[in-house]
Amino acid sequence: MRSDSSPGTLPAREHLPAAGAGTPVLDVVIPVYNEEKDLKPCVRRLHEHLGRTFPYAFRVTIADNASTDSTPQVAARLTERFPEVRYVRLEQKGRGRALRTVWSASDAPVLAYMDVDLSTDLNALLPLVAPLISGHSDLAIGSRLSRSSRVVRGAKREFISRSYNLILRGSLQARFSDAQCGFKAIRRDVAQVLLPLVEDSGWFFDTELLVLSERAGLRIHEVPVDWVDDPDSTVHIVRTATDDLKGVWRVGRALATGSLPLDRLARPFGDDPRDRNLTDVPQGLARQLVGFCVVGVLSTLFYLLLYSGFRTFTGSQTANGLALLVSAVANTAANRRLTFGVRGRGGAVRHQAQGLVVFGIGLALTSGSLAALNAASSDPAHSTELAVLVAANLAATVLRFLLFRAWVFPDHDQPHEAAVPSRQDAAVTAAWQDATMPLQPVRSPLPTRTSRPSVPDQRDHR
Repeated sequence: MRSDSSPGTLPAREHLPAAGAGTPVLDVVIPVYNEEKDLKPCVRRLHEHLGRTFPYAFRVTIADNASTDSTPQVAARLTERFPEVRYVRLEQKGRGRALRTVWSASDAPVLAYMDVDLSTDLNALLPLVAPLISGHSDLAIGSRLSRSSRVVRGAKREFISRSYNLILRGSLQARFSDAQCGFKAIRRDVAQVLLPLVEDSGWFFDTELLVLSERAGLRIHEVPVDWVDDPDSTVHIVRTATDDLKGVWRVGRALATGSLPLDRLARPFGDDPRDRNLTDVPQGLARQLVGFCVVGVLSTLFYLLLYSGFRTFTGSQTANGLALLVSAVANTAANRRLTFGVRGRGGAVRHQAQGLVVFGIGLALTSGSLAALNAASSDPAHSTELAVLVAANLAATVLRFLLFRAWVFPDHDQPHEAAVPSRQDAAVTAAWQDATMPLQPVRSPLPTRTSRPSVPDQRDHR
Protein backbone atom coordinates (compact mmCIF):
# COMPACT_ATOMS: atom_id res chain seq x y z
CA MET A 1 0.00 0.00 0.00
CA ARG A 2 1.19 3.51 -0.69
CA SER A 3 2.26 5.52 2.32
CA ASP A 4 4.45 8.26 0.88
CA SER A 5 2.32 11.34 1.50
CA SER A 6 3.35 13.80 4.17
CA PRO A 7 1.89 13.44 7.66
CA GLY A 8 -0.70 15.82 9.00
CA THR A 9 -4.43 16.27 9.49
CA LEU A 10 -7.17 17.80 7.41
CA PRO A 11 -8.62 21.12 8.55
CA ALA A 12 -12.17 21.33 9.86
CA ARG A 13 -14.89 21.11 7.21
CA GLU A 14 -16.22 24.43 6.03
CA HIS A 15 -18.75 25.55 3.45
CA LEU A 16 -16.94 25.93 0.14
CA PRO A 17 -16.58 29.57 -0.90
CA ALA A 18 -18.30 30.53 -4.13
CA ALA A 19 -16.09 30.25 -7.20
CA GLY A 20 -15.38 33.04 -9.61
CA ALA A 21 -16.84 33.22 -13.07
CA GLY A 22 -15.41 30.45 -15.20
CA THR A 23 -14.05 28.51 -12.23
CA PRO A 24 -16.08 25.31 -11.81
CA VAL A 25 -17.30 24.26 -8.39
CA LEU A 26 -18.08 20.76 -9.69
CA ASP A 27 -16.06 18.61 -12.07
CA VAL A 28 -17.98 15.53 -13.26
CA VAL A 29 -15.73 12.87 -14.78
CA ILE A 30 -17.09 10.31 -17.24
CA PRO A 31 -14.63 7.42 -17.73
CA VAL A 32 -15.10 5.85 -21.16
CA TYR A 33 -13.64 3.04 -23.23
CA ASN A 34 -14.96 2.55 -26.75
CA GLU A 35 -18.20 4.42 -26.04
CA GLU A 36 -18.72 6.07 -29.42
CA LYS A 37 -22.42 5.19 -29.29
CA ASP A 38 -23.35 6.33 -25.78
CA LEU A 39 -20.96 9.25 -25.23
CA LYS A 40 -22.81 11.96 -27.16
CA PRO A 41 -26.31 11.41 -25.68
CA CYS A 42 -24.75 11.05 -22.21
CA VAL A 43 -22.87 14.35 -22.33
CA ARG A 44 -25.76 16.24 -23.92
CA ARG A 45 -28.20 14.98 -21.32
CA LEU A 46 -25.83 15.66 -18.42
CA HIS A 47 -25.01 19.12 -19.74
CA GLU A 48 -28.67 20.03 -20.08
CA HIS A 49 -29.45 18.74 -16.59
CA LEU A 50 -26.62 20.61 -14.88
CA GLY A 51 -27.34 23.81 -16.75
CA ARG A 52 -30.97 23.63 -15.68
CA THR A 53 -30.57 22.52 -12.04
CA PHE A 54 -27.04 23.18 -10.75
CA PRO A 55 -26.60 26.65 -9.19
CA TYR A 56 -22.81 26.82 -9.63
CA ALA A 57 -20.36 26.73 -12.49
CA PHE A 58 -19.47 23.20 -13.54
CA ARG A 59 -17.32 21.15 -15.86
CA VAL A 60 -17.71 17.75 -17.51
CA THR A 61 -14.50 15.84 -18.18
CA ILE A 62 -14.43 12.91 -20.59
CA ALA A 63 -11.66 10.56 -19.43
CA ASP A 64 -10.80 8.28 -22.34
CA ASN A 65 -9.19 4.99 -21.28
CA ALA A 66 -7.29 4.31 -24.53
CA SER A 67 -10.37 3.88 -26.74
CA THR A 68 -9.73 2.31 -30.14
CA ASP A 69 -13.00 3.31 -31.84
CA SER A 70 -14.22 6.80 -32.77
CA THR A 71 -14.70 7.91 -29.15
CA PRO A 72 -11.93 10.58 -29.44
CA GLN A 73 -13.62 12.13 -32.46
CA VAL A 74 -17.01 12.19 -30.74
CA ALA A 75 -15.42 13.78 -27.68
CA ALA A 76 -13.67 16.40 -29.79
CA ARG A 77 -16.98 17.48 -31.34
CA LEU A 78 -18.56 17.72 -27.88
CA THR A 79 -15.75 19.95 -26.57
CA GLU A 80 -16.22 22.24 -29.57
CA ARG A 81 -19.95 22.55 -28.96
CA PHE A 82 -19.92 22.90 -25.16
CA PRO A 83 -17.29 25.15 -23.51
CA GLU A 84 -17.79 23.35 -20.19
CA VAL A 85 -16.77 19.97 -21.63
CA ARG A 86 -13.14 18.91 -21.84
CA TYR A 87 -11.44 15.75 -23.05
CA VAL A 88 -8.52 13.87 -21.42
CA ARG A 89 -6.85 10.97 -23.21
CA LEU A 90 -5.07 8.17 -21.32
CA GLU A 91 -3.05 5.51 -23.09
CA GLN A 92 -3.83 2.85 -20.49
CA LYS A 93 -7.12 1.30 -19.45
CA GLY A 94 -8.55 1.39 -15.94
CA ARG A 95 -11.39 3.36 -14.41
CA GLY A 96 -9.40 4.01 -11.25
CA ARG A 97 -6.45 5.27 -13.27
CA ALA A 98 -8.72 7.67 -15.15
CA LEU A 99 -10.31 9.05 -11.99
CA ARG A 100 -6.97 9.42 -10.22
CA THR A 101 -5.47 11.29 -13.19
CA VAL A 102 -8.35 13.73 -13.66
CA TRP A 103 -9.14 14.28 -10.00
CA SER A 104 -5.49 14.91 -9.13
CA ALA A 105 -5.22 17.64 -11.78
CA SER A 106 -8.64 19.26 -11.35
CA ASP A 107 -9.04 22.70 -9.79
CA ALA A 108 -12.71 22.18 -8.87
CA PRO A 109 -13.36 21.88 -5.12
CA VAL A 110 -15.90 19.06 -5.65
CA LEU A 111 -15.05 16.09 -7.85
CA ALA A 112 -17.57 13.52 -9.04
CA TYR A 113 -17.91 10.74 -11.54
CA MET A 114 -20.66 8.73 -13.17
CA ASP A 115 -20.90 5.92 -15.68
CA VAL A 116 -21.46 6.82 -19.31
CA ASP A 117 -24.66 4.77 -19.54
CA LEU A 118 -26.32 7.14 -17.03
CA SER A 119 -27.95 4.23 -15.25
CA THR A 120 -28.41 6.48 -12.21
CA ASP A 121 -31.18 9.06 -12.32
CA LEU A 122 -29.55 12.49 -12.59
CA ASN A 123 -31.99 13.95 -10.06
CA ALA A 124 -29.70 12.46 -7.42
CA LEU A 125 -26.68 14.52 -8.55
CA LEU A 126 -27.44 17.71 -6.63
CA PRO A 127 -28.26 15.80 -3.39
CA LEU A 128 -24.98 13.92 -3.94
CA VAL A 129 -22.72 16.98 -4.05
CA ALA A 130 -24.65 19.37 -1.78
CA PRO A 131 -23.26 17.88 1.49
CA LEU A 132 -19.73 18.31 0.11
CA ILE A 133 -20.29 21.92 -0.86
CA SER A 134 -21.86 22.72 2.52
CA GLY A 135 -18.95 21.16 4.40
CA HIS A 136 -21.07 18.50 6.04
CA SER A 137 -19.40 15.48 4.41
CA ASP A 138 -16.12 14.43 2.83
CA LEU A 139 -17.40 11.89 0.30
CA ALA A 140 -20.81 11.03 -1.12
CA ILE A 141 -22.02 7.88 -2.84
CA GLY A 142 -25.14 6.78 -4.59
CA SER A 143 -26.69 3.67 -3.07
CA ARG A 144 -28.80 1.16 -4.96
CA LEU A 145 -29.29 -0.91 -1.80
CA SER A 146 -31.05 1.71 0.30
CA ARG A 147 -34.63 0.92 1.25
CA SER A 148 -35.91 3.94 -0.66
CA SER A 149 -33.89 3.23 -3.82
CA ARG A 150 -35.67 1.99 -6.92
CA VAL A 151 -33.58 -0.42 -8.95
CA VAL A 152 -34.27 -2.30 -12.16
CA ARG A 153 -31.75 -5.05 -12.87
CA GLY A 154 -31.50 -8.80 -13.34
CA ALA A 155 -31.33 -11.34 -10.55
CA LYS A 156 -27.72 -12.23 -11.43
CA ARG A 157 -26.36 -8.73 -10.95
CA GLU A 158 -28.51 -8.22 -7.87
CA PHE A 159 -27.07 -11.35 -6.28
CA ILE A 160 -23.49 -10.41 -7.16
CA SER A 161 -23.85 -6.86 -5.83
CA ARG A 162 -25.36 -7.90 -2.52
CA SER A 163 -22.88 -10.74 -2.07
CA TYR A 164 -19.97 -8.40 -2.68
CA ASN A 165 -21.22 -5.93 -0.09
CA LEU A 166 -21.67 -8.75 2.41
CA ILE A 167 -18.05 -9.76 1.80
CA LEU A 168 -16.94 -6.19 2.47
CA ARG A 169 -18.94 -6.05 5.68
CA GLY A 170 -17.60 -9.37 6.91
CA SER A 171 -13.95 -8.95 5.92
CA LEU A 172 -13.27 -5.20 6.09
CA GLN A 173 -16.06 -4.17 8.51
CA ALA A 174 -17.42 -1.78 5.87
CA ARG A 175 -20.55 0.09 6.92
CA PHE A 176 -21.39 1.83 3.64
CA SER A 177 -24.13 0.08 1.72
CA ASP A 178 -23.04 0.13 -1.93
CA ALA A 179 -19.40 0.12 -3.00
CA GLN A 180 -19.69 -0.23 -6.76
CA CYS A 181 -22.46 2.15 -7.79
CA GLY A 182 -20.94 4.35 -10.51
CA PHE A 183 -22.11 7.57 -8.91
CA LYS A 184 -19.75 9.17 -6.38
CA ALA A 185 -18.26 12.50 -5.33
CA ILE A 186 -15.41 13.69 -3.12
CA ARG A 187 -14.02 17.00 -1.91
CA ARG A 188 -10.79 17.92 -3.66
CA ASP A 189 -8.90 18.63 -0.42
CA VAL A 190 -9.74 15.12 0.77
CA ALA A 191 -8.86 13.57 -2.58
CA GLN A 192 -5.42 15.15 -2.61
CA VAL A 193 -4.50 13.40 0.63
CA LEU A 194 -6.45 10.20 0.07
CA LEU A 195 -5.57 9.31 -3.54
CA PRO A 196 -1.85 8.66 -2.84
CA LEU A 197 -2.94 5.89 -0.46
CA VAL A 198 -5.14 4.13 -3.03
CA GLU A 199 -3.28 1.57 -5.13
CA ASP A 200 -5.90 0.08 -7.41
CA SER A 201 -6.32 1.48 -10.90
CA GLY A 202 -9.32 -0.60 -12.00
CA TRP A 203 -12.81 -1.36 -10.73
CA PHE A 204 -11.70 -1.91 -7.10
CA PHE A 205 -10.64 1.76 -6.92
CA ASP A 206 -14.08 2.75 -5.57
CA THR A 207 -14.05 0.17 -2.81
CA GLU A 208 -10.52 0.94 -1.69
CA LEU A 209 -11.26 4.66 -1.62
CA LEU A 210 -14.34 4.12 0.54
CA VAL A 211 -12.77 1.61 2.93
CA LEU A 212 -9.77 3.84 3.65
CA SER A 213 -12.04 6.87 4.06
CA GLU A 214 -14.27 5.05 6.51
CA ARG A 215 -11.34 3.68 8.51
CA ALA A 216 -9.88 7.18 8.71
CA GLY A 217 -13.13 8.51 10.17
CA LEU A 218 -14.14 10.63 7.18
CA ARG A 219 -17.85 11.29 6.77
CA ILE A 220 -19.50 9.43 3.88
CA HIS A 221 -22.92 10.63 2.79
CA GLU A 222 -25.21 8.11 1.06
CA VAL A 223 -27.92 9.10 -1.41
CA PRO A 224 -30.67 6.63 -2.39
CA VAL A 225 -30.83 6.49 -6.17
CA ASP A 226 -33.10 5.24 -8.90
CA TRP A 227 -31.05 2.95 -11.11
CA VAL A 228 -31.75 1.02 -14.30
CA ASP A 229 -29.29 -1.69 -15.37
CA ASP A 230 -27.62 -1.29 -18.74
CA PRO A 231 -28.08 -4.61 -20.58
CA ASP A 232 -25.22 -3.73 -22.97
CA SER A 233 -22.65 -3.19 -20.21
CA THR A 234 -19.14 -4.31 -21.22
CA VAL A 235 -18.01 -5.10 -17.66
CA HIS A 236 -16.47 -8.58 -17.41
CA ILE A 237 -18.18 -9.84 -14.25
CA VAL A 238 -15.93 -12.83 -13.45
CA ARG A 239 -12.65 -10.97 -14.01
CA THR A 240 -13.90 -7.95 -12.08
CA ALA A 241 -15.06 -10.11 -9.17
CA THR A 242 -11.68 -11.88 -9.05
CA ASP A 243 -9.79 -8.58 -9.05
CA ASP A 244 -12.09 -7.23 -6.34
CA LEU A 245 -11.45 -10.21 -4.07
CA LYS A 246 -7.71 -9.78 -4.54
CA GLY A 247 -8.14 -6.13 -3.61
CA VAL A 248 -10.13 -7.03 -0.49
CA TRP A 249 -7.29 -9.32 0.62
CA ARG A 250 -4.61 -6.67 -0.05
CA VAL A 251 -6.45 -3.87 1.75
CA GLY A 252 -7.41 -6.13 4.65
CA ARG A 253 -3.80 -7.17 5.12
CA ALA A 254 -2.59 -3.56 5.00
CA LEU A 255 -5.15 -2.50 7.59
CA ALA A 256 -4.30 -5.44 9.85
CA THR A 257 -0.58 -4.66 9.77
CA GLY A 258 -1.12 -0.93 10.27
CA SER A 259 0.94 0.04 7.22
CA LEU A 260 -1.44 2.82 6.17
CA PRO A 261 -0.98 6.29 7.76
CA LEU A 262 -4.70 7.00 7.97
CA ASP A 263 -4.25 9.39 10.90
CA ARG A 264 -3.25 12.12 8.43
CA LEU A 265 -6.86 12.12 7.21
CA ALA A 266 -8.27 12.97 10.65
CA ARG A 267 -10.59 15.91 11.17
CA PRO A 268 -10.58 18.17 14.27
CA PHE A 269 -12.98 17.49 17.12
CA GLY A 270 -16.09 19.34 16.01
CA ASP A 271 -16.36 21.70 13.06
CA ASP A 272 -17.67 24.63 15.07
CA PRO A 273 -14.81 27.05 15.88
CA ARG A 274 -15.87 26.96 19.53
CA ASP A 275 -15.27 23.22 19.63
CA ARG A 276 -11.72 23.63 18.35
CA ASN A 277 -10.84 25.68 21.42
CA LEU A 278 -11.77 22.91 23.84
CA THR A 279 -8.84 21.71 25.94
CA ASP A 280 -8.25 18.81 28.32
CA VAL A 281 -11.11 16.80 26.84
CA PRO A 282 -10.43 13.03 26.85
CA GLN A 283 -10.40 11.98 23.22
CA GLY A 284 -11.80 8.73 21.86
CA LEU A 285 -12.94 7.42 25.26
CA ALA A 286 -16.29 6.10 24.04
CA ARG A 287 -14.76 4.45 20.98
CA GLN A 288 -11.92 3.01 23.06
CA LEU A 289 -14.37 1.53 25.56
CA VAL A 290 -16.36 -0.12 22.80
CA GLY A 291 -13.22 -1.45 21.11
CA PHE A 292 -11.78 -2.65 24.40
CA CYS A 293 -14.99 -4.47 25.30
CA VAL A 294 -15.15 -6.20 21.92
CA VAL A 295 -11.51 -7.24 22.13
CA GLY A 296 -12.04 -8.30 25.74
CA VAL A 297 -14.97 -10.57 24.89
CA LEU A 298 -13.06 -12.22 22.08
CA SER A 299 -9.96 -12.54 24.25
CA THR A 300 -11.96 -14.13 27.05
CA LEU A 301 -13.45 -16.68 24.68
CA PHE A 302 -9.98 -17.36 23.27
CA TYR A 303 -8.59 -17.69 26.80
CA LEU A 304 -11.31 -20.13 27.90
CA LEU A 305 -10.78 -22.20 24.78
CA LEU A 306 -7.05 -22.35 25.43
CA TYR A 307 -7.58 -23.14 29.11
CA SER A 308 -9.91 -26.02 28.28
CA GLY A 309 -7.38 -27.40 25.82
CA PHE A 310 -4.40 -27.10 28.17
CA ARG A 311 -6.44 -28.47 31.09
CA THR A 312 -6.78 -31.86 29.35
CA PHE A 313 -3.10 -32.65 29.89
CA THR A 314 -1.94 -30.40 32.75
CA GLY A 315 -3.03 -28.96 36.08
CA SER A 316 -5.32 -25.99 36.50
CA GLN A 317 -2.61 -23.52 37.51
CA THR A 318 -0.33 -24.43 34.60
CA ALA A 319 -3.23 -24.40 32.15
CA ASN A 320 -4.35 -20.99 33.44
CA GLY A 321 -0.85 -19.54 33.14
CA LEU A 322 -0.30 -20.78 29.59
CA ALA A 323 -3.74 -19.74 28.39
CA LEU A 324 -3.46 -16.32 29.98
CA LEU A 325 0.01 -15.74 28.53
CA VAL A 326 -1.01 -16.55 24.95
CA SER A 327 -4.28 -14.62 25.15
CA ALA A 328 -2.51 -11.66 26.79
CA VAL A 329 -0.11 -11.28 23.87
CA ALA A 330 -3.00 -11.46 21.42
CA ASN A 331 -5.06 -9.06 23.56
CA THR A 332 -2.29 -6.46 23.71
CA ALA A 333 -1.75 -6.64 19.95
CA ALA A 334 -5.48 -6.31 19.24
CA ASN A 335 -5.98 -3.41 21.66
CA ARG A 336 -2.87 -1.70 20.34
CA ARG A 337 -4.23 -1.66 16.81
CA LEU A 338 -8.02 -1.64 17.15
CA THR A 339 -8.72 0.14 20.43
CA PHE A 340 -5.95 2.73 20.71
CA GLY A 341 -5.19 3.19 17.00
CA VAL A 342 -1.44 2.51 17.15
CA ARG A 343 -0.21 1.59 13.67
CA GLY A 344 3.13 0.27 12.49
CA ARG A 345 5.79 -1.64 14.38
CA GLY A 346 7.29 1.25 16.30
CA GLY A 347 7.13 0.61 20.05
CA ALA A 348 5.50 -2.80 19.58
CA VAL A 349 8.06 -4.60 21.74
CA ARG A 350 7.75 -2.04 24.54
CA HIS A 351 3.96 -2.24 24.39
CA GLN A 352 4.07 -6.03 24.61
CA ALA A 353 6.47 -5.82 27.58
CA GLN A 354 4.11 -3.44 29.36
CA GLY A 355 1.24 -5.71 28.38
CA LEU A 356 3.01 -8.60 30.08
CA VAL A 357 3.15 -6.57 33.30
CA VAL A 358 -0.61 -6.12 32.99
CA PHE A 359 -0.75 -9.85 32.28
CA GLY A 360 1.07 -10.48 35.55
CA ILE A 361 -1.61 -8.61 37.43
CA GLY A 362 -4.30 -10.63 35.70
CA LEU A 363 -2.40 -13.81 36.46
CA ALA A 364 -2.24 -12.91 40.12
CA LEU A 365 -5.98 -12.28 40.24
CA THR A 366 -7.00 -15.43 38.37
CA SER A 367 -4.43 -17.68 40.04
CA GLY A 368 -5.42 -16.34 43.42
CA SER A 369 -9.05 -17.07 42.61
CA LEU A 370 -8.19 -20.64 41.60
CA ALA A 371 -6.12 -21.09 44.74
CA ALA A 372 -9.01 -19.92 46.87
CA LEU A 373 -11.38 -22.29 45.02
CA ASN A 374 -9.05 -25.26 45.49
CA ALA A 375 -8.69 -24.43 49.16
CA ALA A 376 -12.46 -24.43 49.54
CA SER A 377 -13.00 -27.61 47.51
CA SER A 378 -10.51 -30.42 46.88
CA ASP A 379 -12.02 -31.37 43.52
CA PRO A 380 -14.09 -28.49 42.05
CA ALA A 381 -16.12 -29.07 38.89
CA HIS A 382 -14.74 -27.78 35.61
CA SER A 383 -17.76 -25.52 35.17
CA THR A 384 -17.11 -24.02 38.60
CA GLU A 385 -13.51 -23.31 37.66
CA LEU A 386 -14.64 -21.55 34.51
CA ALA A 387 -17.18 -19.45 36.44
CA VAL A 388 -14.54 -18.34 38.94
CA LEU A 389 -12.12 -17.50 36.16
CA VAL A 390 -14.74 -15.43 34.34
CA ALA A 391 -15.43 -13.41 37.47
CA ALA A 392 -11.72 -12.88 38.11
CA ASN A 393 -11.18 -11.84 34.50
CA LEU A 394 -13.97 -9.29 34.72
CA ALA A 395 -12.24 -7.67 37.67
CA ALA A 396 -8.90 -7.77 35.87
CA THR A 397 -10.47 -6.28 32.74
CA VAL A 398 -11.39 -3.00 34.40
CA LEU A 399 -7.88 -2.60 35.75
CA ARG A 400 -6.39 -3.64 32.40
CA PHE A 401 -8.28 -0.89 30.52
CA LEU A 402 -7.17 1.75 33.00
CA LEU A 403 -3.56 0.64 32.76
CA PHE A 404 -3.67 0.45 28.97
CA ARG A 405 -5.12 3.95 28.67
CA ALA A 406 -3.01 5.65 31.34
CA TRP A 407 0.29 3.75 31.03
CA VAL A 408 0.71 1.53 27.96
CA PHE A 409 -0.98 3.74 25.31
CA PRO A 410 -1.35 7.14 27.00
CA ASP A 411 -0.81 9.31 23.90
CA HIS A 412 -2.80 7.45 21.26
CA ASP A 413 -6.35 8.49 20.42
CA GLN A 414 -8.48 7.19 17.61
CA PRO A 415 -7.97 9.14 14.39
CA HIS A 416 -11.77 9.14 13.99
CA GLU A 417 -11.91 11.71 16.79
CA ALA A 418 -8.94 13.81 15.88
CA ALA A 419 -6.69 15.64 18.26
CA VAL A 420 -7.73 18.91 19.84
CA PRO A 421 -5.23 21.72 20.47
CA SER A 422 -3.38 21.29 23.74
CA ARG A 423 -2.23 24.13 25.98
CA GLN A 424 1.06 22.31 26.48
CA ASP A 425 1.88 22.23 22.76
CA ALA A 426 2.22 25.72 21.31
CA ALA A 427 3.13 24.47 17.86
CA VAL A 428 -0.03 22.40 17.53
CA THR A 429 -2.12 25.24 18.86
CA ALA A 430 -0.66 27.61 16.28
CA ALA A 431 -1.37 25.11 13.52
CA TRP A 432 -5.04 24.87 14.45
CA GLN A 433 -5.29 28.65 14.71
CA ASP A 434 -3.98 28.85 11.18
CA ALA A 435 -6.59 26.34 10.07
CA THR A 436 -9.39 28.58 11.36
CA MET A 437 -8.11 31.70 9.60
CA PRO A 438 -9.13 32.66 6.06
CA LEU A 439 -7.31 30.24 3.82
CA GLN A 440 -4.98 31.32 1.05
CA PRO A 441 -3.41 29.15 -1.65
CA VAL A 442 -0.17 27.74 -0.28
CA ARG A 443 2.21 25.02 -1.24
CA SER A 444 1.79 22.39 1.38
CA PRO A 445 1.85 18.60 1.69
CA LEU A 446 -1.82 18.85 2.63
CA PRO A 447 -4.44 20.70 0.58
CA THR A 448 -6.05 23.81 1.97
CA ARG A 449 -9.27 25.37 0.85
CA THR A 450 -8.54 28.44 -1.23
CA SER A 451 -10.67 31.55 -1.16
CA ARG A 452 -12.59 32.33 -4.31
CA PRO A 453 -14.52 35.44 -5.34
CA SER A 454 -18.26 35.28 -5.39
CA VAL A 455 -20.15 33.86 -8.37
CA PRO A 456 -22.30 36.15 -10.51
CA ASP A 457 -25.97 35.39 -10.16
CA GLN A 458 -26.19 33.28 -13.28
CA ARG A 459 -25.59 29.68 -14.30
CA ASP A 460 -22.85 28.48 -16.58
CA HIS A 461 -23.98 25.99 -19.19
CA ARG A 462 -21.86 23.23 -20.54
